[in-house]
Amino acid sequence: MLRLLLSALTIACLFTACQPSDSSTTEKVETGLAPAAAPAPSPKELDPAALSILNRALKAHGSQRLSKVNFGFTFRGSQFEFITENEKEIYKSSYEKEGKAYNDRIEGGIFHRLIDNASQTLNEKEAYSGFETLNSVIYFATLPHKLRDPAVNLYAAGTATIKGKAYDMLRVNFDEEGGGVDHDDNFLYWINQETNRIDYLAYDYKTNKGGVRFRSAFNPRVVAGVLFQDYVNYKAPLGTPLADLPGLFEKGKLEELSIIATEGVMQLD
Repeated sequence: MLRLLLSALTIACLFTACQPSDSSTTEKVETGLAPAAAPAPSPKELDPAALSILNRALKAHGSQRLSKVNFGFTFRGSQFEFITENEKEIYKSSYEKEGKAYNDRIEGGIFHRLIDNASQTLNEKEAYSGFETLNSVIYFATLPHKLRDPAVNLYAAGTATIKGKAYDMLRVNFDEEGGGVDHDDNFLYWINQETNRIDYLAYDYKTNKGGVRFRSAFNPRVVAGVLFQDYVNYKAPLGTPLADLPGLFEKGKLEELSIIATEGVMQLD
């Protein structure tokens, strides 16, 4: 298969942690450009309290199983697969567009596309867009799996109460070096102190005039030992502090944008 090599900037994004940046054309597939598969956990020093919170969440979500079990699911009519072969992660998607069969693949940080089984030579914009969509869907479907990627920084951000439940707050940002074109985005995760699951997450971004998003998890289910969740995606006014979003959510002051749902999740042979 023909491999498409992107520009140095895009390559940096492919091999490290790139962050969601709302796309006016895909609304981040309302998922976002997210960290790509990294070769190994970060060796840098991390906030011990934050790392403890993350490790509890990784265990609660069954993230360790993602290296042992392959999964498939449907997202907005397209089929996706998350596969591990020889300790390498492979992302796949298949869908129809304008009467043609598309098969996209990310392997070794490189994006490939077949149309009607014919390998495609893509320009940089097409390759980056295809990578963004496929990588984003897999990333958010498998949270918090990629929060140990090398460019990720973790910080314990205190506690909060949302709808009567207690949460640990985990703040995430990214190194400029290796952090991708959207390294200055910020994330906040609310991890349930009782279940250690991510019930809520929020982020801000600066591309396409910027924005603030808040997501509320629903429909949790465990498949082959891995927790999968869907999300209601909300919009907040530009500049709203991420920590203020739960309060606005409880008061019904956030604008609902979309539903992020992974359907028909199954273990693959």
